[in-house]
Amino acid sequence: MKDATAIVGIGQTPFAKRLDESEKSLACRAILGALEDAGIAPFEVDGFASYTMEETDEVEVAKAIGAGDVTFFSKVGYGGGGSCATLAHLVAAIATGQATVGVAWRSRKRGSGTRPWGRTAAQLPTPAQWTRPFGLLRPADEIGMLARRYMHEYGATRDHLFNVALACRNRANQNPAAMMYERPLTREMYMTARWISEPLCLFDNCLETDGALACVLVSADRARDCRRRPVYVHAAAQGLPAQHHGMVNYWNDDPLRGPAWTAARQLWKQADLGPADVDVAQIYDAFTVLVPLSLEGYGFCGRGEGAAFTEGGALEIGGRLPLNTAGGGLSEAYVHGFNLITEGVRQLRGTSTAQVPDASTCLVTAGECVPTSALLLRS
Repeated sequence: MKDATAIVGIGQTPFAKRLDESEKSLACRAILGALEDAGIAPFEVDGFASYTMEETDEVEVAKAIGAGDVTFFSKVGYGGGGSCATLAHLVAAIATGQATVGVAWRSRKRGSGTRPWGRTAAQLPTPAQWTRPFGLLRPADEIGMLARRYMHEYGATRDHLFNVALACRNRANQNPAAMMYERPLTREMYMTARWISEPLCLFDNCLETDGALACVLVSADRARDCRRRPVYVHAAAQGLPAQHHGMVNYWNDDPLRGPAWTAARQLWKQADLGPADVDVAQIYDAFTVLVPLSLEGYGFCGRGEGAAFTEGGALEIGGRLPLNTAGGGLSEAYVHGFNLITEGVRQLRGTSTAQVPDASTCLVTAGECVPTSALLLRS
């Protein structure tokens, strides 16, 4: 499947704390925008891929946009861990002839919606029944435990987490579509911010966002005739490691060796490229600590070196690995990581608001600490 397909269209709605439209309306707007971007008519769409958490299904989307007969559809679980996998499923479908025009999307109204952990009457799944009754109610609480373990094991500090938050905010300050556009972040603001779940403060946590995004994929042959410069999917992978529990990954032999390591091994095995060949990265950042963990897992540095990797402006434009160049989940929008994919496409088209000069390869990752996925894109 290497380079067999290409992303030829991207679309998105505005991002905000509250949008009036329904999730279905937002989804359709993003999808139609992506098709317009590609120059492909809706009736040509015959493949769909989305998240299991997506509340607008392919039946409703297909009718609403005017799709033709659909011959492939799939859903991927685990929230933000599924973002890149939605495209991976379409890549496989198109490469094997099950579909010709694939659409992946995510529509979400969490900025104005309810928080799932507030529904306390629901029966708890395993392993939450062993953690939530004792105070680990939210993802921030669960990741906070891993963050503290990482700090204890390897000497990571809040300054290292600030480096991640600052790099994302600096890029959002350049992006008019970002929720944090023209809202600078200082070290003093970070260090004095309220705790969400120690050691994670307000700025270590992603935004809560209403909005939707979509991508259109076709074969590499067809991509040459589309409206936009194609961005090829060079490799794609998913990862679910042995012993894995999810964000409460505390009973493993090695809690800090997460799904990124499994996905990375599969990704690089498929690719003609390696970490040293990546020009820009869009790394899933629901929480700042996930970035150093992912840097280690995907091979940009050694075990325990992810925190130190962030020093000296390494994640800024011109640094060792420019990161989340539209602002990421921390400062652009949090839509389960799908905005990292669309920003990867913009970088390789040369149209980002924080363009990395001559970028030709981009790594995009999905959520670390949950069953995950990744893409290696090239121009």
